[in-house]
Amino acid sequence: MKFVNNDVVRRYPSFVKIVEVSPRDGLQNEKQPIPTHVKVEFINKLSETGVKVVEATSFVSPKWVPQMADHMQVYSDIRKCEGVSYPVLVPNMHGLENALKVGVKEIAVFGAASDVFSKKNTNCSLVQNLTRMEQVAKYALKKGLKVRGYISCCLSCPYEGLIPPERVAEMAYRLYSVGCHEISLGDTIGVGNPASMRALIEAVSALVPIEVIAVHCHDTYGQALANILSAIECGVTIVDASVAGLGGCPFAKGATGNVATEDVVYMLTGMGIETGVDMEGLLRASEYICSALGRETSSKVGKALLAKRKETQDYD
Repeated sequence: MKFVNNDVVRRYPSFVKIVEVSPRDGLQNEKQPIPTHVKVEFINKLSETGVKVVEATSFVSPKWVPQMADHMQVYSDIRKCEGVSYPVLVPNMHGLENALKVGVKEIAVFGAASDVFSKKNTNCSLVQNLTRMEQVAKYALKKGLKVRGYISCCLSCPYEGLIPPERVAEMAYRLYSVGCHEISLGDTIGVGNPASMRALIEAVSALVPIEVIAVHCHDTYGQALANILSAIECGVTIVDASVAGLGGCPFAKGATGNVATEDVVYMLTGMGIETGVDMEGLLRASEYICSALGRETSSKVGKALLAKRKETQDYD
């Protein structure tokens, strides 16, 4: 049952696009190898949920991210559903060349708004990495690919502390100017709050159109949904999320992962905002991957709905 005050809802968008990042961001830091066929089946199940974007894998060096070593096989084997995009993360020209070999149509380039974090995560400075992002993006665009830009540590860094919103805005402007169709702003260590998120969105939207801004919130301090709502109130209509709350930043102490797609969809649906995403489909995908990983979902909504389902089955 929805309890919606139409006078309040008018300030919210009618539709929010969900970008499902669990196959890449959700799984990349798992310690135990996940079989390729499990990843493929997981992505296939996500493709049946109504989500229009499923970030499939990462074309990074197996030396740095062993879990993504099967990226070419995963991308080749997944069922490409009509109307669904399957972007992949690409860190450099070598990764882009490999992505082109298997027919990738969309890539994502990534960098951090923190110089120290950038050096630890990509082994180069913020400026050096931003230049590399631009080079990869330009070449990909020349090849007819769509390019998304990720900026991590947009609100705070585990090494530098608070990040000035103006720095993020300048990075976003450069990525937009080079041709990125979306710019995803990440609260990588999950320490942001609605006020700092609003300040970030206001700074970035002063330089790039609000329509291209996405938010990527981690739930380390339980602020992800509040931060997403704050971003939506500022006009953002693109939200990254991860089924079962999979993922998390290895540099963030106590990291509990990305915001769960189930929780985001439940919140938006209750507010009368369409996502086109089927909750039952999300639960099926969540059950599948959580069973494969041998753990329970981190989604509060997922836990509640699965418990309710079991209670109903027991009653029947």
